[in-house]
Amino acid sequence: MSGFKLPPTALESLFLGLCLLMSVGMIPGNDNGVKVVVEEDSDAVLPCLITKEDLTGKLFDWKKDGQKEVFLYDSGLHYNNGRTGQDEQFKGRVSHFQDQLMNGNASIKIHNTKVTDSGNYSCIFPRLQPRQTFNIQLVVERILKDRSGEIPAASPEPYITILDETEDGSLLQCKVRGASPEPKVEWQDSSGNILPAEEPQVSERGGRYYVTINTTVTKTGRYRCVVTQEEISHHTSAETFVFISEKLVKDRTTKVDFGWLFLAFVLGAAVLAAVPFGLRATKRITVCFNQGAAPEPTTTSNDLTKDIPLLQVGVTGDHQNENGSSKVPPEIVDV
Repeated sequence: MSGFKLPPTALESLFLGLCLLMSVGMIPGNDNGVKVVVEEDSDAVLPCLITKEDLTGKLFDWKKDGQKEVFLYDSGLHYNNGRTGQDEQFKGRVSHFQDQLMNGNASIKIHNTKVTDSGNYSCIFPRLQPRQTFNIQLVVERILKDRSGEIPAASPEPYITILDETEDGSLLQCKVRGASPEPKVEWQDSSGNILPAEEPQVSERGGRYYVTINTTVTKTGRYRCVVTQEEISHHTSAETFVFISEKLVKDRTTKVDFGWLFLAFVLGAAVLAAVPFGLRATKRITVCFNQGAAPEPTTTSNDLTKDIPLLQVGVTGDHQNENGSSKVPPEIVDV
């Protein structure tokens, strides 16, 4: 028993239809059609698969809001190969799927969508009996991007200055001039991480805002000053490269190490100087010196019955003076 198989053309149409549904943000719309949602500057595919006939020699017409000519195909002639009448808004931005016409696919693609492309579209087959129309709603959502060329109050590209190189690193300054509404300004590293910065200095003149913000960086790399105006979907930035000298880092480390070493030396010397005075003050050591060469010192105990013995250290020996006589000075005893 053989299974049921779809003809190749039907399989291709089914496959394309599934691809269209997966490749665009298509959601169920009202009773008249579907809703396609895309982001600004992306491409939007508007599906139209309402007939199984080969459309190569047919006529279909796409309109926006019932008036603007978006795309018209008539037996091989269309707006991209010489036909006139297309609305200026869509010139050079709309294409169809030539290899799918034989499968009844009259879908189109709008390239580089704009917010103004949002609206209601109709795919019309005026010569079919009965006349057929497929309705689609297109929604183009705004994204954050540089709109300084289209909105006068949008912030221009910020101005970056390297103010100083200190022991802590490089001090960077970012200035934003004449923006409205008030922008959010922040510093980021090359990975997009927000950097700690000083409190922004903000002033307002004639409805325009002027912002200055500083940050200190301690590593070599690229750093960006990012300006955002959410209300008008505006986003711009400037970037700079900062080189932190290894010598500066080593000098900073050496200074820190030297400071600790000096402190340790002072504390050690103070301890060593205090020990003899402390022992003498408690009368635990008696030191006796003889003039001349010193042989091995001898140590004696004056009192073995004490809990803390009093020690006497004596250095004895003969020393001949110039006359050949020996003289041993009396012992110096600390009692």
